[in-house]
Amino acid sequence: MNRCVVLLVTLFALSMVSLVHAGLEDAEFAYKRGDYVKAAKEFKTLAEQGNAEAQLKLGLMYDEGRGVPKDQPEAMKWFLKAAEQGMAEAQLKLGLMYDEGHGVPKDYSKAVKWFLKAADQGMTEAQYNLGLMYHEGEGVPKDYSEAMKWLSYAAEQRDASAEYNLGVMYARGEGVPQDLSCTGAHVV
Repeated sequence: MNRCVVLLVTLFALSMVSLVHAGLEDAEFAYKRGDYVKAAKEFKTLAEQGNAEAQLKLGLMYDEGRGVPKDQPEAMKWFLKAAEQGMAEAQLKLGLMYDEGHGVPKDYSKAVKWFLKAADQGMTEAQYNLGLMYHEGEGVPKDYSEAMKWLSYAAEQRDASAEYNLGVMYARGEGVPQDLSCTGAHVV
């Protein structure tokens, strides 16, 4: 009898996962078709159930005003829920919003917090932005070594802006001995 209960509970759990996955696919399909209202409705249902991917997508829809009215506080709410579940893209979005003052007052220390979480997961854009924050001393003390570290991570993933900024740091000797050979510059 105990095995039957365990089997039924397992089957129920698997069917729920399957339904959530199907719901996410339906929402993404509606979005790709341009049926943003339907996509928002489907994402919202899943987001309210705690699905981090749906929370992220719903946040993006509120941020862009697709299928729902453009609403920065609502976008922040959903990004935060997804970010707290470890979604790197949501963490990046929060960092960008705080860095740019997009829908919230500029807060460089909060931007750094969220960039760091996403950067630690290998998100290139977050690594690049974190490097800039350390370079400029925004939200953190100015630290060229940390700037070099994060820009290098992004550059290793072929981020052209990070590669450029590293070249500038080498050319200026910021945090490293000046080295014009890394920049392609010629000394006359």
